[in-house]
Order: sequence, then structure tokens, then C-alpha cells
Amino acid sequence: MGLQTKPFSLLYISLLLLLIFMIFVRAKTDSDITTLVFKGCAQQSFPDPSGVYSQNLKTLFSSLVSQSSQKAFATSTFGDGQTAFMGLYQCRGDLSLSQCYTCVSKIPEMADKLCNRAVAARVQLSGCYLRYEVIGFKQVPETEFLYKYCGSTQASGTGFEQRRDAALSMVTDGVKKSALFYTGSYEQVYILGQCEGDLASNDCGDCVKGAADTAKNECGDSISVQVYLQKCYISYRYYPNGVPRPDSSSSSTTSSTTGGGRQHTERTVAMAVGIVAAVGFGVVLLMFVRSLLKKRPEY
Repeated sequence: MGLQTKPFSLLYISLLLLLIFMIFVRAKTDSDITTLVFKGCAQQSFPDPSGVYSQNLKTLFSSLVSQSSQKAFATSTFGDGQTAFMGLYQCRGDLSLSQCYTCVSKIPEMADKLCNRAVAARVQLSGCYLRYEVIGFKQVPETEFLYKYCGSTQASGTGFEQRRDAALSMVTDGVKKSALFYTGSYEQVYILGQCEGDLASNDCGDCVKGAADTAKNECGDSISVQVYLQKCYISYRYYPNGVPRPDSSSSSTTSSTTGGGRQHTERTVAMAVGIVAAVGFGVVLLMFVRSLLKKRPEY
């Protein structure tokens, strides 16, 4: 009896290991896209003795989070008169809608803790951002500088500046032709750029060019850079040994509206499912053959 249940026990163990692996991959992916990059909070807080402001902001957040399961960018308003709020969110262009929802749904609670009733705020995560403001709040230019990250590691050797500048030129042109989102690589430089969803393509190109100029002027030879302006951002990284890819390619220049990281994760999960399924099927088939051989009559 023990021998007969053993293959099924092995199969269950294999499936359990697969489930644990998939949960780990999902948790790692969610953690990657919900990491806080920066927050911007207005110094002025809204007076709220009656709780109307808080309730309107809460309703606005609920509306935005709900929409994030259906589209990657949305704006909304809620409230009347001086207590009304306008808000929007945007997800990175290479995220699925389920990932977009996971990312955006984290922000309302974070905004409440980080900005505490500020009349305007923006919370930027690695995979999405959300911003809101009281109607009538002073507007800032589309190319207003918000935040930069210049990695401490500097490029060594020659040729980095030429490669970086070529990649920055690619992303400036690419966002105008690729629905305001672009990823690509030039030799050893991987680059990403995105504009806010309601920005015209030419304005998007101008915004990204401004971010690129800031990156060159402020970050120099840093191999890892992020620059955020009010309505666009860029991110790039230099890989001296070549940009890691899930697929090999002979082309030195590529562009995509789906992220290599997500493709790589999906491929890893698919491979794991295939391997475990093959092992489980093999175990069951082997034990079935053994069972048949045992039942053969002896002469």
C-alpha cells in the first residue's frame, strides 16, 4: 500500500514546490514595482473640521484604484467647490493590468501616512505613481524637476558618454512614436522613458529631452540614473558586459512596449511549470508500468 501511494506523494510534493515557487516569484515582482522612489507633499494642509475633505479624497482614491484594474492611466475628480479634488495615476508601460492594480492600490495608504492631509501630493513607486490636488491648487510646468537618482558607481574606460547620449537620443525620439512609453538599448545602455498619458507626443518628446539634459548635466558618468519631471521620467543603466536579455539578439538597437523583466519572469514560471509537470507525469507513468509488471502472472 505504501508503494502505491508513493508516486502520488511525490507528485503532490512537486506541485507544492511549484506553488511555493510561483508565490515567491509573484511576491518578488510585486515588491519590485511597489518600492517607494520619492514623495512630494505640499506644505499646506487642508482644514477638515467636518471631515468633508478627507471623505472626498478617500472617494477619489477609491475611484482611481478601481480604474487601475482596467487601464494604465486615468484621471478623476470628486467633490464640490473648494472641497473638490482632482487626481490621476499612471502605471509603467510594461506592466500588466493586474500589476498596475497591485501597484496603485498601495498608494492611498502610503499617501495618507507620508503626506498627512496635504492639499497636493505625489507618491512615486517604481511601477506607478499617483498624484492629487485640491481644485484650484497652483499648477506647475510640465517639465518641472521633481527628483533625480544618480548611482554612486561611475563608468570606467572610454565610450560611455557616446553610448549614453545615443541611448538618450533614442528614448527622446522613441516616446513620440511609441504611445508615450519606450524601452530599448543601445549597445551596453538599457533605457526607459515615459510621459503622462494626456501629454501630446511632441510635448512628450520635449519633456523627455529635458529629463535627458538633466541626467547628463547632473549625473555625469553615473551608470545608473533616474530623472523625474512633472509629466515624464527617464531611467537608464549601463552594463559594461552587455545588457542582460531573456532572448539573444544580434541587433544593437531595440525597442519594445513590453518589458524584458516581465517577459523573463513569465518565461521562468512557464519553464518551472513544464519541468514539474514533466517530472510528475514521468513518476506516475513509471509507477503505473511497475504496477502492471507486478500483476503479470508467473509461469
